[in-house]
Amino acid sequence: MLRTFMLATAAVAMMAGTAHADGIVGNWRTDSGETAQIAAAAGGFSITLRTGKHKGKRIGQMQATGDGKYKGTITDPADDKTYSGNATLKGDSLAMQGCVAVVFCKTQNWKRQ
Repeated sequence: MLRTFMLATAAVAMMAGTAHADGIVGNWRTDSGETAQIAAAAGGFSITLRTGKHKGKRIGQMQATGDGKYKGTITDPADDKTYSGNATLKGDSLAMQGCVAVVFCKTQNWKRQ
């Protein structure tokens, strides 16, 4: 009986952990008007385009670093070049930044859908 109780408690704890999704998870409108989906994946987050010319293409991955900040890689879907990436979440806005050599950076401001 104690074993059953412990297993049930562990199952409830695991479900509660997955129900509390990170704020970055969801659908985002990019600067170009496409929809990008950010989903939990492999201990971090994957970014996949859901609309537009490059629909279905995975364009990035991020890891949470704390306080609404994320670090990872971003791929330009037009030329398949990958850049170091950073993201900062503030409410329903997500500042996505891709950089070359940390000096040359471009930022897009995405809005939650």
